[in-house]
Amino acid sequence: MFIDLTPLKRHRDFRLLYIGQMVSFLGSMISYVAIPYQVYELTKSNWMVGLLGAVQLAPILFFGLVGGSVADSMDRKKVLIFSEAFMALCVLGLALNSLLAAPNIYMIYVLTALMQAANGFHRPAMDAMTQKLVDPHEYAAISALGSFRSSFGHIAGPALGGLLIASLGAAYAYAIDFLTFAIAIVSVALINRLPPLDAKNTLSLTHIMEGVRYAFARPELIGTYVIDIAAMTFAFPTALFPAMAQEWGGATAAGLLFSAMSIGSLIVTIFSGWTAKVRRHGAAVVIAATLWGVAIVALGFAPNFYLALFCLALAGGADMVSGIFRGAIWNETIPNHMRGRLSGIEMISYMSGPLIGNARAGWVASAATVSFSIWTGGVICIFAVLISAAMLPAFWRYQSSARAPR
Repeated sequence: MFIDLTPLKRHRDFRLLYIGQMVSFLGSMISYVAIPYQVYELTKSNWMVGLLGAVQLAPILFFGLVGGSVADSMDRKKVLIFSEAFMALCVLGLALNSLLAAPNIYMIYVLTALMQAANGFHRPAMDAMTQKLVDPHEYAAISALGSFRSSFGHIAGPALGGLLIASLGAAYAYAIDFLTFAIAIVSVALINRLPPLDAKNTLSLTHIMEGVRYAFARPELIGTYVIDIAAMTFAFPTALFPAMAQEWGGATAAGLLFSAMSIGSLIVTIFSGWTAKVRRHGAAVVIAATLWGVAIVALGFAPNFYLALFCLALAGGADMVSGIFRGAIWNETIPNHMRGRLSGIEMISYMSGPLIGNARAGWVASAATVSFSIWTGGVICIFAVLISAAMLPAFWRYQSSARAPR
């Protein structure tokens, strides 16, 4: 019934990686609310906040593929440390920019884009390392643990970020993020030598395309990418939270809005033991993505702050169900010598949707209203997910083949 903690108990190196990345992710989520809120404070424009998504998209599309290939051809531990260090320097730049009498808006865009470029190396290396540090029958458990880490960071980070911004300013929020990167780097450095790569790979275009061909040859993988992109492109509302928060309490309210989805995610994760009994992983992803759209439609009509938080929590819970089963599908069907490259493709799928979605939400809100942008996006999301599922029958029928040892 409850989340399975066995991988944390059994594997020292996985425990080090997990704890370090949990701390680092908490800091990143503080900046996650600080960046768009600072942009809105400087510009008073939903479109400029949404533009953050467009600015981050190009680095993700390019470096997600390159970073995945690097993770399959180089020392993953070193890749993780160097990418963490680079992102720490970018956050330090954001802090210094915030201390200026007139913070430079363009510097925020540049540093945010550079952080996403580094993330293109960081995430594939982390996912590939994780798969090596546990046993195959524990993949569903580590997927749930990863979801718990994400939920915790998404709840505590934005809430803390909102309080820091309201009381001390954005520079202090960025400074805390910088310190969490230092903790993560030390944790990764303490990991023992990883097992060697399953194959001798060399970074090249051929190496990158091998991963792309593998992904597009597997309908169960294509389904995870398409369904998630369809859901997030049309119904991701976070670019509108700073504007929504203006009438509900400013920075503190913004932090709670950014945290709300992850409250639902955390509840689902804590009680995620039931997911090990579900065999129809493809159908579970489709149903969860549809429920996400329903919750976003309800958010568009929420008459007050607390109902908005409730709708966001429901949406987050649905998204977490989708995420758990997508993670299990990825780990069950991808060999480790290709895990970095496929992780890069996964990152493109689950990050491009929200980035495009934020740009869409900001543009529609600037042309119409915030409420219209949200509920129409939710309606389109529902139809997009159902149409995608109908066009991918093999994904809808996909069943897990992994079994825990007796």
